[in-house]
Amino acid sequence: MKVQVVYAKSDQQYSVDLDVPEGTTVYQAADLSGFAAEFPEIDLATTPMGVFGVRVKTATTTILHPGDRVEFYRSLIADPKESRRTRAQSQKLDRS
Repeated sequence: MKVQVVYAKSDQQYSVDLDVPEGTTVYQAADLSGFAAEFPEIDLATTPMGVFGVRVKTATTTILHPGDRVEFYRSLIADPKESRRTRAQSQKLDRS
């Protein structure tokens, strides 16, 4: 079956299409992608992963379906709540 594994850095996106056997897990597809060897920041044991934007709790037991897209998730650079607060504060000052 065909699946896709993707990884996005702040400046570029990487994608690989894989043909894997039925019963392949998220972890196995991530390993087969080769991204862990290419990008040292990816640690398959600790990097959060998901399928189509939904984080999986256990990559080693979550089975993939044909056409699934496995994604690696990076840590956020900025806290979204703090960013909203800062923008709101800036807009308040601009109105004054």
